[in-house]
Amino acid sequence: MKKRILGGACIALLTAGCATMSTGQNGQNAAATLGTWGIETQHISETVQPGDDFNTYVNEGWIEGAEIPAGYSSSGGFLNLHLESQEQVRGIIEDASSAINRSHEEQQVGDLYASYMDRGRIEALGLSPIQEELDAVLASSTHEDIARWMGRPTHSSMVGLYISPDAGDPTRYITWLGQSGLNLPEKSYYFDEDERFVNYRVAYVNYMEATFERAGIDNPRARAESVMALETALADAHWELERRRDRVANYDLQTADELRAYAPEFPWTAFFEELGLEGEEEFVVRTNTAIQDTAKIFAETPVDVWASYLAFNFIDNQSSSLPQAYDHASWEFYSHTLSGVEEQRPMDQRAVSYTSGSLGEVIGQVYVARYFPQSNKDRMEELVSYLIRAYEDRINNLDWMDEETRAEALAKLAGFTPKVGFPDRWRDYSTIEISADDLIGNSRAISAWSWEDSRSRLGGPIRTWEWGMSPQRVNAYYSPTRNEIVFPAAILQAPFFDMNADMAVNFGAIGGVIGHEIGHGFDDQGSRTDGTGLLRDWWTEGARAAFETRTGTLVAQYNEFSPVEGLNVNGAVTLGENIGDLGGLSIALHAYAMYLADNGSEAPTLEGYTGEQRVFLAWAQAFRSVRTEDSMVSRLQSGVHSPSQYRVNGVVRNIDAWYEAFGISEDDALYLPPEERVSIW
Repeated sequence: MKKRILGGACIALLTAGCATMSTGQNGQNAAATLGTWGIETQHISETVQPGDDFNTYVNEGWIEGAEIPAGYSSSGGFLNLHLESQEQVRGIIEDASSAINRSHEEQQVGDLYASYMDRGRIEALGLSPIQEELDAVLASSTHEDIARWMGRPTHSSMVGLYISPDAGDPTRYITWLGQSGLNLPEKSYYFDEDERFVNYRVAYVNYMEATFERAGIDNPRARAESVMALETALADAHWELERRRDRVANYDLQTADELRAYAPEFPWTAFFEELGLEGEEEFVVRTNTAIQDTAKIFAETPVDVWASYLAFNFIDNQSSSLPQAYDHASWEFYSHTLSGVEEQRPMDQRAVSYTSGSLGEVIGQVYVARYFPQSNKDRMEELVSYLIRAYEDRINNLDWMDEETRAEALAKLAGFTPKVGFPDRWRDYSTIEISADDLIGNSRAISAWSWEDSRSRLGGPIRTWEWGMSPQRVNAYYSPTRNEIVFPAAILQAPFFDMNADMAVNFGAIGGVIGHEIGHGFDDQGSRTDGTGLLRDWWTEGARAAFETRTGTLVAQYNEFSPVEGLNVNGAVTLGENIGDLGGLSIALHAYAMYLADNGSEAPTLEGYTGEQRVFLAWAQAFRSVRTEDSMVSRLQSGVHSPSQYRVNGVVRNIDAWYEAFGISEDDALYLPPEERVSIW
């Protein structure tokens, strides 16, 4: 059994008082999805003091009973909503599959799902759908051949590439280049000598060897070891995660000729021709020295090693579309070994995920029609407006910010574009031909459409209507070059949002998430762009110094957190998310006070909890989570979010109102003296 990582343990008691009837947001007596008014109070601890471990205090009962679902490495609010969304999507797919006189969209959805589920045909075909291309990869004879393979959508590359608005001119699209090519989660996995990481590397080489052998490719062990040596060299050249977060360092605008001179060892002309980008005159080069160094590695590495690298990745990238031996071996390494997942998800669940991910907005249109009423969108937009108002009020009253910087910050806030639920305009997938008996062909058609759609952005106007996530995705995001905050429909459910929950709960949960996403516009990296999305230093020297003093203290606080023995949170890597969390909850509390003032009311006491207490309870409930130890290691090494218990405990201990709401004293473990608490936004 893989070890689970839980919230910390602590001591003592806070009594809850007697229960009262909850009133829904529409003024009617209506039970919320969780508990009566939005909090599952039955999980609140009777032995843990809120000031010693607020995460466990709020969630102890849930943590003790939590089970990680089959096929996953964690459990919590995000995953539970994901599973619910997937079941809703399953119903949409089943309806599309069984419809009489199916529309083109229903045919696409039903047949794509059917092609994934037809495992008998997949087993019978073996490697035949990819064999010809695989043989051609292995027969590569020049470095130019290798570069051309790297320019094809179904192949891996040492150069990552995407098309997005230009941070130096947000009115146009440009091609961004950056380091890529590794299969382990982060460069540290290639070098850390702790036994855990040594074992990961051994397992990876063994997996590659077995893949080559299974595919009938000669010299499987030697090939696997050569690919591992190549990836290790690439990893050595790669930038650390902390440096990759630096938006200024990652913006290097180069002409095509400058790029060829900067990294001449890579056949850029062949690469770009294969991608259909041969006419592009400018590129943004991220991780520029890594690109320069990996170009040298490219030239120094024999073609047959690159061919082995591409052949392995070509199989590996398509393993879920190949016979079970390939599919299960891939799961065994990436999910079981690296993340501690105990069993593979059932095939039908994976088919739902694949279909939803491939035809996101085709399914999304039906999803929002069924599961996201206009009343939810209206309420959410109201909450967003309160959070923006609260940010404005807070910025106006910051004692560390001078007037020149304040004016710029307010201008940026005024330029925010909120998007709630679903796009106003949907993507057109109609040209994608889907067959019920050709999974590999379907995958290729979808990849080709996706790349052509992306490439077609170049030279055109910014697609302000475009979303980066489908409505059934349980997530949210901030785009710095568009200065927009986006909240897909699927996250707008309990524990984050509930039309029948107490308003304090909605402000503490989804309000905190809204504040978090707005906060990304003002975190250590988001603050490098202005309200138009332009990468520009709009700070005075004094304001930036004051900001960095505060963020430096936050970095030091999070560096002390250690969820796995011998491994700590990286406060610098997680800084942007930690600023978002701290600002998000602080601003949500402020927005809730504004809401009460606007409605001429005082927060009622529910089951003995005040309004302010319920805001904090909701935040902690929303982020409750347990995960396997291996997945926690991966998060610490390669993720930018702090573990969930610190998204709770690390935040509340910096907010004065939490101390007042729960009577926290210097005798409590989470206590910070007032002068050590961080308040930024």
